[in-house]
Amino acid sequence: MRDEEELAAILRRIDGRGYKAYQDLRGSHRIGSVELFVDHVQGDPFAAPSRMRVRLPLGETGFRAETFRGDVRRVAFEDLLARRVRRAARALRPGTRGSGKSGEVSIDAGGQPVLERTAAKATGEWVEARLAVGLPAAGRRVLGREALGLLRDDLPRLAREGLCEGDRQAETEGFLDCAQNHRALQSQLAEHGLVAFLADGSLLPRQSGASEAPMREGAVRLRAPESLRVELELPCTVDGTSRVAGLGIREGVTLIVGGGYHGKSTLLRAIERGIHPHVPGDGREQVATLGSAVKVRAEDGRRVVGCDIHGFIADLPGGRSTRSFDSDDASGSTSQAAGIVEAIEAGASALLIDEDTSATNFMVRDARMQALVARDREPITPFVDRVRELWEGQGVSTVLVMGGSGDYFDVADTVIEMAEYVPRDVTRAAREIASRTATNRESDARRPLRPSIPRVPVAASVDPSKGRRDVHVEVRGLFELGFGTERVDLRALEQLVDPSQTRAIGHALAFAARRIMEPGRDVPEVLDALDALLDEDGLDALGARGDLARPRRFEIAAALSRLRSLRVEAR
Repeated sequence: MRDEEELAAILRRIDGRGYKAYQDLRGSHRIGSVELFVDHVQGDPFAAPSRMRVRLPLGETGFRAETFRGDVRRVAFEDLLARRVRRAARALRPGTRGSGKSGEVSIDAGGQPVLERTAAKATGEWVEARLAVGLPAAGRRVLGREALGLLRDDLPRLAREGLCEGDRQAETEGFLDCAQNHRALQSQLAEHGLVAFLADGSLLPRQSGASEAPMREGAVRLRAPESLRVELELPCTVDGTSRVAGLGIREGVTLIVGGGYHGKSTLLRAIERGIHPHVPGDGREQVATLGSAVKVRAEDGRRVVGCDIHGFIADLPGGRSTRSFDSDDASGSTSQAAGIVEAIEAGASALLIDEDTSATNFMVRDARMQALVARDREPITPFVDRVRELWEGQGVSTVLVMGGSGDYFDVADTVIEMAEYVPRDVTRAAREIASRTATNRESDARRPLRPSIPRVPVAASVDPSKGRRDVHVEVRGLFELGFGTERVDLRALEQLVDPSQTRAIGHALAFAARRIMEPGRDVPEVLDALDALLDEDGLDALGARGDLARPRRFEIAAALSRLRSLRVEAR
């Protein structure tokens, strides 16, 4: 490990030379108590920034190892460190230090959700931040003096400001307690027969469709109706209490109804985002959803491969089988059926569906349409005729926003009406309406719903290479993944919350294709092996990067299914 004098000597020697001379910085440097690791040097000042790490001994940070003991608190602690380092990076000297990305310093910190990330790491001996740093240049010439100020002065200061406790003990404990409480709420859902829990006082509306920040002015805080209120325990007290009451979304079939703009989709959105903890002040800190709840929607034009959708869509005209359905351009109904089958294949225990993003003919076929179009000319078994079978036969619950069809009253266990953002239990009224107002429709289900046969992905069809690169993963925004030579559209994966999750999906697929996908190993087994690896070794198992956040198995499986190169075999 070089000391700061050796670092200065290197920069004096390469000052004014071509940009590639910065490669001499690779390795480790000690600057006081700060260790600086230069892991990757960018090829030129306009390329992706260099990757560096700054590390401090735990004893110098003011933190104790007990503060972040346990997986939940460690994940939250590392997430918090990344946010603090980002704040410190923004306070560095303003302005550029040369051409291109010269002088830029950034870290991959998050937004409202708290995620497992690679941007910061904490152990019982040290803490570190993983940075993207633009090394200074004039044109494509090294600016040694500017680089010395950046590496010797600015980055160590950033490390001390971002990685040390200082007077922020209360903020730290509050942040970690918030994450631990969320996990505790999540862990109690199954024993209480719940899919989700939303605490009284939660603030669900967001500022806009483009923002996850909470709406403050005019927003109505959640208050559960007495018939649906449940009480759960908190390991970390909030306002002096260790219990919290709120709205319990029960297992089975739950309808969310109500007029337009009264909060139906807002409630469902909060439920779908409750799979992750949120930062203090978000308003949804005590909204917890089963980690195996999956949002499903129609997706015209998507790729579907080898999917057994026969339980929802029987053989198509011309004798085309749907027991192993392939399409390069799926319709709304076939894509939604495939989405449900794929989610259950990956292990989903609850489906979240909004009629606004569903295929109408997949959701329901009323009595008049049944009278006009005979059953033997309609291959679709609508979801209304399968939703109870999913619950009673396979243990898969459904939470469904439905404002346009009362046919679902016949199959619902719970009906919640949203009226001016206030939930009301209208289950009894819905059942009375269903009993006295017959729909006169008959079930279109021709045969019982059977579990689909899991698919076996062919590893050779999951190719991450491009040109001379064995692994090419590129992310453009949240929903576009470049994988090898393909562009994968992930816009239907509404529970993705961070581009770093999208990037991790690409690296997870590349890893799985090289190490996990074997002949005869089906999709659930591949996902199980990936989960075991990430649980044991963390995201660093996918490559030592500072820009990954952990996705769920469901989003990894969904991305795999959308690869246009994918080939599968039947078990």
